Amino acid sequence: MLYEFKLPDLGEGITEGEVVSWKVKEGMEVEEHQVVMEIETDKAIVEVPSPKKGKVVRLGKPVGEVVKVGETLLVIEVEGAAEAPVEKKAVEEERARPPSYSVVGTMPEKEEVLASPKARALARELKVDLSKVSGTGPGGMVTENDVRGAAGARWPEAPPAPEEITAEARKEAPKTDKYGAVERIPIKGVRRSIAKNLLASQRTAAFVTGMDEADVTELWDLRVRERRVAREQGVHLTFLPFFMKAVQHALAAHPAFNASVDEERNEIILKKYYNIGVAVMTPDGLMVSVVKNVEKKTILEIAVELQELSKKARERKITLEELKGSSFTISNYGSFGAVYATPIINYPDIAILGTGKIAEKPWVKDGSIVIRRILPLSLTFDHRVVDGADAAIFMSKIVKYLEDPARIFIESA
Repeated sequence: MLYEFKLPDLGEGITEGEVVSWKVKEGMEVEEHQVVMEIETDKAIVEVPSPKKGKVVRLGKPVGEVVKVGETLLVIEVEGAAEAPVEKKAVEEERARPPSYSVVGTMPEKEEVLASPKARALARELKVDLSKVSGTGPGGMVTENDVRGAAGARWPEAPPAPEEITAEARKEAPKTDKYGAVERIPIKGVRRSIAKNLLASQRTAAFVTGMDEADVTELWDLRVRERRVAREQGVHLTFLPFFMKAVQHALAAHPAFNASVDEERNEIILKKYYNIGVAVMTPDGLMVSVVKNVEKKTILEIAVELQELSKKARERKITLEELKGSSFTISNYGSFGAVYATPIINYPDIAILGTGKIAEKPWVKDGSIVIRRILPLSLTFDHRVVDGADAAIFMSKIVKYLEDPARIFIESA
């Protein structure tokens, strides 16, 4: 019989993936659990195993194309009783399909309305009950316009998303505009994930950015002294581990910044753990790798983990788990020479700290003007959860730890 292997619901808001490579061809025999393809989902590249043993009849999508949750990855001919040819299922058959398989095994499913991923996202945003919406799409599928109609919103017809534009249409796209020649670059891969996450953050949070400065002269001297010790252990010691520990201690005193918002239940979720995401620049775009349980790790342990995660991110070997689960994020744009910025919150966190370029400046200390090393700081926060006064106090706490780094060690468990 023919078995249709579809991209399952992988959870955590993932609605699609881009085909990176195929490990099999049509006509090949595959074993159960044999890796058949690589797919990029939300910045991580994962290997997808076959849920069945048999012969590959058809590959669902070519390399570079996007496959959505519920769409066919490949069709396998497996031993068993005869079955009708694979074709578009009726809505009732779709709802009763067998359990899906993901990169981590069998995933439970619940009976639900047939709807496109974008329609589901829009339904959540507009508070529309999909079970009460009549679908006008193929096989009765609920579309975005169906959701808008049910919400009573008079929205213009949405243009096709980049992934919905066919390869043929791309070939026929104009190579010039009225000013001259142009080059068209598809929004895909990491850049697509970045765009999706940033838009989700912008749509949801009420952004405010506050700025401050910290005299990190003592921290600078401490790093210089300890850099040799770290080097002997094969560790490249940067300022980031110190920033992360300072933030972790400040979060312990101000837990509202170590949180997220449950939009469905209208609740603030205070995290009791400290998982700090760090923005890493890669050839493919920005990724946020996450160091888990910072409160349980030393400066050197954090430095080692950052080193490993950054390497894996640049080589595209980082896992989805290593990109998920942050409770707060740091963006160290100072390493690229920038001074101040207004970083966008890493959704669903409610705050992000930006650290700028450390520079020597004249500074008033003990009544005298002296040259000190000054770190610019930017804190973007969700004003729905915390107020400006809270943010100022939280930022001051971080500054105190950075200006007196001994406190980081004294107060660590």
